[in-house]
Amino acid sequence: MQGIPSLVDLCVQIAVLNVRYLGNVGETEFHLLERILPHCTMDQLIHVENCTEGRDLSPVTNKLWKKFFERQFGAESAELVVARMKKRRVEFKWRELYKAKSQELEEKEKKISERLKQRYANEAAEKQKRRVQICTKVPPSSFKRSFFGAGPYNSTSNGKSSIMKKAKLEFLNSREVKNLAAVKNKAVQTSYRKPSGFSSVASSSTCKPKPVQRRF
Repeated sequence: MQGIPSLVDLCVQIAVLNVRYLGNVGETEFHLLERILPHCTMDQLIHVENCTEGRDLSPVTNKLWKKFFERQFGAESAELVVARMKKRRVEFKWRELYKAKSQELEEKEKKISERLKQRYANEAAEKQKRRVQICTKVPPSSFKRSFFGAGPYNSTSNGKSSIMKKAKLEFLNSREVKNLAAVKNKAVQTSYRKPSGFSSVASSSTCKPKPVQRRF
């Protein structure tokens, strides 16, 4: 059976539930802050430290900033920082280390983005240069080549004329054309024979006029 919480425990619980409203904690004892501040986010912790003037909260917040560093940049990076500080026999606050590491990454990202922009700009300029070179080249005129009897135009026209001649000969030698020519010749011969027959019939059928008798 749990005992009745003390007044201090109740105050800590209320502070944890309303940690987003914390500001200046200059008069709060460290052993209470160690129970309250771990529930803060990074932005909330920055707000508390900035609002607390005249008091260094690093004895409580330094280990919290180390956790933020490990969470953001990895445990290996944090161990490397610790090894360097031991080697140089120096010690920095983890909030400052977090800020320095963030700035370092921002500078690297900025340099990488500038390199990419420069690379894209160079590629675009090279493409534009190639387009200008292609557009400025004038193709040779085909009229000059055909005028002197050379070039693709002359060979193409000769090929077309030979094909047309061959097709015309095949058409004239076809059976349909020959039959049509025979029918036309027969019709012409018949038309030439009709006038002679018609004249003979007309001459034979013509009667001599009878003399007109005069009556007085």
